Amino acid sequence: MPVKRVLIFSLAYLPFAGGAELAVRQITDRIDDIEFDLITLRFDRNLPRVERIGNVTVYRVGFSKRSPTARDLMRFPLYLTKVFFAFSALIKALLLYRARRYDALWAMMSYAGIPAALFKLRHSRVPLLLTLQEGDSIAHITKRWRIKAVWPLYRLVFKRATFVQAISQYLAEFAHTMGYRGPVEVIPNGVDIALFGKEIGEDERTALAQALGKKEGDRFIITTSRLVEKNAVGDLIMALRDLDVHIKLLILGTGPLEEQLKLLAKKYGLGGRVRFVGHVDMKEIPKYLAISDVFCRPSLSEGFGSSFVEAMAAGISVVATSVGGIVDFLFDPEKDPDKEPTGLFCAVHDPKSIAEKVQRLFSDEALRARIVANAQKLAYEKYNWDLIAKEMREKVFNIISS
Repeated sequence: MPVKRVLIFSLAYLPFAGGAELAVRQITDRIDDIEFDLITLRFDRNLPRVERIGNVTVYRVGFSKRSPTARDLMRFPLYLTKVFFAFSALIKALLLYRARRYDALWAMMSYAGIPAALFKLRHSRVPLLLTLQEGDSIAHITKRWRIKAVWPLYRLVFKRATFVQAISQYLAEFAHTMGYRGPVEVIPNGVDIALFGKEIGEDERTALAQALGKKEGDRFIITTSRLVEKNAVGDLIMALRDLDVHIKLLILGTGPLEEQLKLLAKKYGLGGRVRFVGHVDMKEIPKYLAISDVFCRPSLSEGFGSSFVEAMAAGISVVATSVGGIVDFLFDPEKDPDKEPTGLFCAVHDPKSIAEKVQRLFSDEALRARIVANAQKLAYEKYNWDLIAKEMREKVFNIISS
């Protein structure tokens, strides 16, 4: 039987790594009977135009800049390359198809589906698999000017999709809202259990805690977040005002709001209690989780929330908002009394509520231990990447085997 080939469309890809990009890597690395090619934006001129990463051959298109910052990606001229992705990716796809004759297209997130939908106008028999990984609210997505500028093409993605896989029930409903009428399979993102579930040695934990200035009696809240509006890190900083001075905050991640958030902490005299760690390699994150006591990201919207499940796998109690896909895996003892608790919900845009929930975990050790045990069990049993990749192969990519 000839080898099947799939062409992936993704606005960004490694080394620019968010939940969607990591999902592609984790899934494709575990499927060895399909050849994967991927078209993405180059952004950084230091990156090669063609590169092999794991089980994927990456083709980068669009104009670029040497070593762009997170802020550069949001501003002219690099932001324009996102607008033109529909056309630069389409041209590249048509050229590749001449030699590769793909058996399916796979669009990672709806905007990346535009060039795939246009491709199907020329090659209608090639099935289009659409994965919905969007983390922003639906209202925010549809109000973006680069979406509004191509609105008819954006709607075309849902009309041309052969099959939709969503990482949460919330996003499955979004597909139907946009007019999609075909089958939808909800398959969440997973967690690298071997990485986040491993035991961190005492020496490593002690060294890192000392490097970050953790003293006896200190407790750390940790968040691993892009510093953008939807993650509401500012609310988390403000919550410190209602917590004991020995409770401090580690912020892992960068983004366009970094300077604004630093000024916020300084303005309210919290600079000494907030540590902006910056970008941390994925392989190092478990060490930071191991020296922390509570994970919190008070999101305004969340398509799924891989960082929460990673914290659960690492044995850290979680405080979150009940938005988007978070409700698929986080069960609060008050909100979900019929289920075993896996975390606590705080209110949206409410620093006092955040502080209250964090304090409850610190005050009720029995509840915290129960939550940690349940959450870790759930992460291991349902969100292991090996299981997720198997589901993707059997329920999504089976379309090219039938």
